[in-house]
Amino acid sequence: MKKTLIAATAMMTIMGSATFAQTIGASIARFDDNFLTVMRNGMVEYADGLDGVELQVEDATDDVAKQLDQINNFIASGVDAIIVNAVDTSATQAMTAAAEAAGIPLVYVNRQPINVDDLPDNQAFVASNEIESGTLAAFEACKMARAEGLAGGASAYILMGQLSNQAAVQRTKDVDDVIGMDMCNFISIIDRQTANWSRDEAQDLMTNWMSSGEPFDIVFANNDEMAIGAIQAMKANGMSMDDVIVVGVDATQDALVAMQAGDLDATVFQDAFGQGEGSVDAALALARGEDVDQKVYIPFQLVTPANLDEYIDRN
Repeated sequence: MKKTLIAATAMMTIMGSATFAQTIGASIARFDDNFLTVMRNGMVEYADGLDGVELQVEDATDDVAKQLDQINNFIASGVDAIIVNAVDTSATQAMTAAAEAAGIPLVYVNRQPINVDDLPDNQAFVASNEIESGTLAAFEACKMARAEGLAGGASAYILMGQLSNQAAVQRTKDVDDVIGMDMCNFISIIDRQTANWSRDEAQDLMTNWMSSGEPFDIVFANNDEMAIGAIQAMKANGMSMDDVIVVGVDATQDALVAMQAGDLDATVFQDAFGQGEGSVDAALALARGEDVDQKVYIPFQLVTPANLDEYIDRN
């Protein structure tokens, strides 16, 4: 098993048809998430197109214990490989240990496990590098603020994802790192709170922030769902979206529609479909005893109104 870190622009491709039946069990953190739905569809559609491959997908409903039970059930049923989109990225050691003890390959997808640097040889991680995501969005917000004459001082809020999730922690750190740069240190953070990746929670939180009367110029959101929730709250309170910079991450279709409407200023394309396909590719390769890079990264891409047309319907 090679343990090299690569930045892949395309995923590994299974050459030819499967020569024997293989079953993959996949546990997804939650089905009621727009981004994860696209990722799951990528898995399902790709697996459906391969001869002799059966994919069993389970909804962990954001429950760590349930997800571990699903993995143990996959092991007991004798699957050839397991794919995990972790509910809690700080609780993945038990999943790794269970699969390793059973000798079944395991692929983590999208959400980086806490033990990513210590995975056994028959386990891998397929995703995008979160250092890129928050950095691209935050730096674009900084550039826009400077262009709008706010270099003398700007105030901002940060909407964070689930704090148990590595992506939320990293994307928030990305914002802090960007506003710590000389070019962007004119931005000060009024408050930061979690809205758990949720549009509804973000709308409620943004409404509460606005009730304080504190003026602000920028909203950094760890994902597009929360960015949209914030936009809905601001518009409901009569705020013009021309007066605030809002950035998110994921480039979901709803987010791109919001950008077309002039409400969302920037997002970052994360190839959910490609991650789904790539996780199946990696799982099958590991099941066949092939070498797989232990960390497979698909680059993030900044999306703004200038290149929006390239991403419409891409997911």
